[in-house]
Amino acid sequence: MSLLEVNDLHTSFFTPAGEVRAVNGVSFNLDRGKVLGIVGESGSGKSVTAYSIMQILAGTGKIVSGSIKLDGQELVDAGEKTMKTVRGNKVSIIFQDPMTSLNPTYTIGHQLMEAILLHTDRNRQQAYDRAVEMLRLVNINEPEKRMKQYPFEHSGGMRQRIMIAMALACEPDILIADEPTTALDVTIQAQILELMKSLQEELGMAIIMITHDLGVVAQMCDEVIVMYAGSICEQGTADEIFYNPHHEYTKGLLRSIPTADTAGTRLKPITGTPIDLLNMPKGCPFAPRCDNAMKICLTQRCARMQINDKHQAACWMNVKAGVENGSIETEKGGEAK
Repeated sequence: MSLLEVNDLHTSFFTPAGEVRAVNGVSFNLDRGKVLGIVGESGSGKSVTAYSIMQILAGTGKIVSGSIKLDGQELVDAGEKTMKTVRGNKVSIIFQDPMTSLNPTYTIGHQLMEAILLHTDRNRQQAYDRAVEMLRLVNINEPEKRMKQYPFEHSGGMRQRIMIAMALACEPDILIADEPTTALDVTIQAQILELMKSLQEELGMAIIMITHDLGVVAQMCDEVIVMYAGSICEQGTADEIFYNPHHEYTKGLLRSIPTADTAGTRLKPITGTPIDLLNMPKGCPFAPRCDNAMKICLTQRCARMQINDKHQAACWMNVKAGVENGSIETEKGGEAK
């Protein structure tokens, strides 16, 4: 049994303008000790999927349907009392911006100890010792001194390390990292990713890495989910996604990455703009931006197809290729069986 099982998750935000369907039928499993990457542009539903797992959605947000099982325990409609025992203890999160995630009016030590006291049965001295231990674990020098300091006295990289220490203080089974390197320069990014990878291997936890940076995915992840307009368009191992992409959106993302081979040439961006989640199309949500869109793409959504035992994709181009090479039969009317 997988550690985390998400099945047909639908999450919406109910606004005066209408229902914003931010997550539409997302399903995936996460095994112990594995790193799962969730990739996609802003507004694709990456963070909302994570917030749904922890049930920390904004006031207008609601899980409409679906199932989220953590170690066999159903979390949807489990209630706030149950979720308080899950957050921090079993699932922790590192938010995007460490500057806004840390309270500027409290010391680092106060905030670390608060999390430990809230989620464990340690006393204050034990919580203090654990906080110092965690700061040392994430390679922060002079941890006893840092405990007395405020967030503004630390650099962006140091604050991110503190957030990682806070997230890991209660030894969670799953760590959700929501764009953990967005606000950091390249050198510090590399240090934070290396730190997370080493801690993951040392502690044996599973990680959900939410990012728009495919370079981070290549470095960190075992499996990858590519999301667009709240849906999973492609899913597979990191090698399959990078070297054998089967959805036009994934191919577009990969074409837009600068590499040594593209030096001196113009990158090819994905044209157009993301769709309006208030008015979802009948067909493939990526069709208006797809260079290879066919008539059927505009009217019908393609179900996820099994490319191989490690790879799935929801793209009509795969059906077309299957019909052309004879691996998919068609009926008299020309529709694929």
